[in-house]
Amino acid sequence: MSTQGPNEARVIPLRPPGGPQPAAPKEPLWRDLVGGVLRRERLAQQRTLKDVSEEARISVPYLSELERGRKEASSEVLAAAAHALGLGLGELLSLAQEDLVTHSRRRGHGRVAGGPGNGLCLAA
Repeated sequence: MSTQGPNEARVIPLRPPGGPQPAAPKEPLWRDLVGGVLRRERLAQQRTLKDVSEEARISVPYLSELERGRKEASSEVLAAAAHALGLGLGELLSLAQEDLVTHSRRRGHGRVAGGPGNGLCLAA
């Protein structure tokens, strides 16, 4: 028999107290890394989304979503955005790879695949 009154609900906690700790941050997604590079390069050049989007022939909302890692872009779109910023596609991807390696090292993974000198190449 229940000890609850007629107007009382039983509360079931979603996370038990003293339960497992939150997991370590996950590796970033490739689209987040590429978007971060695009935004960082655009801001370093003190350019607006509108300016870069017009030169790349990409809509402002789409470029914004790319920069925020909300969209996976085709290699053609990435190349257009990179060229509008004065970068080659290879440079854009190389900068994103460097960010991934840096992130992985911060998480304590030491030398990771894709690090300098091991011949691994990333492509979209």
